[in-house]
Amino acid sequence: MFIKNCWYVAAWDIEVPEEGMLSRTLLNEPVLMYRDTQGRVVALENRCCHRSAPLHLGRKEGDCVRCMYHGLKFDPTGACVEIPGQDKIPPKTCIKSYPVVERNRLVWIWMGEPEKANSDDIVDYHWHDSPEWRMKPGYIHYKANYKLIVDNLLDFTHLAWVHPTTLGTESAAALKPVIERNTDGNGTLTIRRWYIDDEMPNLHKKVAKFEGRVDRWQIYQWSPPALLRMDAGSAPTGTGAPEGTRVPEALQFRHTSIQTPETETTSHYWFCQARNFELENAQMTESIFQSVVEAFEEDRTMIEAQQKILDQVPQRPMIPIAADSGLNQARWLIDRLIKLEAEEGSA
Repeated sequence: MFIKNCWYVAAWDIEVPEEGMLSRTLLNEPVLMYRDTQGRVVALENRCCHRSAPLHLGRKEGDCVRCMYHGLKFDPTGACVEIPGQDKIPPKTCIKSYPVVERNRLVWIWMGEPEKANSDDIVDYHWHDSPEWRMKPGYIHYKANYKLIVDNLLDFTHLAWVHPTTLGTESAAALKPVIERNTDGNGTLTIRRWYIDDEMPNLHKKVAKFEGRVDRWQIYQWSPPALLRMDAGSAPTGTGAPEGTRVPEALQFRHTSIQTPETETTSHYWFCQARNFELENAQMTESIFQSVVEAFEEDRTMIEAQQKILDQVPQRPMIPIAADSGLNQARWLIDRLIKLEAEEGSA
C-alpha cells in the first residue's frame, strides 16, 4: 500500500520534453506527461479509456494527446474531445488527470484525491535553481521497494561498511545521531550527526582547498513518504563549525534524495549534490556528480540484493538494532499515514 494524498516527484523538469511525451509508472499507475503549448506540464492516465491502449504510443496535438489505436483525442483535463466517425461523445469517455506543479526544477504530482492537493505543502528544494548553488540532477531506477531506500538513507552506520572509499570514515559506524520527530501533519524527522576532529571523507578531499582533520556535519530533514534534504559539509577542526561559523574554506553542500514508488518492488530515485563554492567550475560539478553516483551504485547493489532475499523469504523477520532508530521512526510515520488514509476512506 502507498500513501496517496501527498505530493510525489514524477520527474526532473528536463525529463519532460518540449516536444514528445514521457511515460512512467507511479504507485502502480501508468502516467503520461507532456508540455502544453504554454510549456506547462500535463499529467494524464497513460491509458485510453476505449481499449486500454497506452497513450505514449500516440501523439501530441496542440494541448491534447491523440490515441493512435482508434484516434480518440483527450485534452489536459482528461476529457475526450474527439472520437473519429462519432459525433456524440459519451460523458464517461474520459481518463484520469493529475494535479501537477513544477517547482525547484522538479515536477510534482498528486496521486490521490485532487481536491486535497495544496501546493503550499510541497517541500522546498531551493538550491536546485538558486544562483547561489550549483548542481547536476541525477536519476536512478531501483529494483527494490522505496522503504528499503529510505531505511538506507536514514542509517548512518552503513557508511563505514558500504562506502569506505567514498562517503564513509571509520567513525561513522559508532557515532550516534540526535533525532527529533515532529508528528504534526504528515510528520518530519530531523537527524543530526557531528564528527568532531575527524578524517575527511574522500568525496570532500577531492574538492577541498585545505588538508588535515575536520569538524564535519550531516543534518537530515526527512518528510514522508520519501523526501530527504541534507545540509552537509566539512570545516577545519576548531574553526567554530558546530557553533554555526562557516570559515571561507569550509565545504558546504545541500543534498537531495527523493524516492517515488513505481511498484511494490521497484522505485524511482532523484538526487543531486549542490555546493555553494566554485560555481563556474563545470569540471568540479561533474566530479561531485560522479562521486555521488559511485556511492549510490554501492547502495543499489546492496539494496537490490536485499530485496531479492526479502522476496525469497518474506516470512523471516528483520531484527532491529540500536542504529535503526531513525529508519524505524520513518517507517512508523509512513505506516501511520497509510492507516489514516485507510480509515478516512472507510468512514
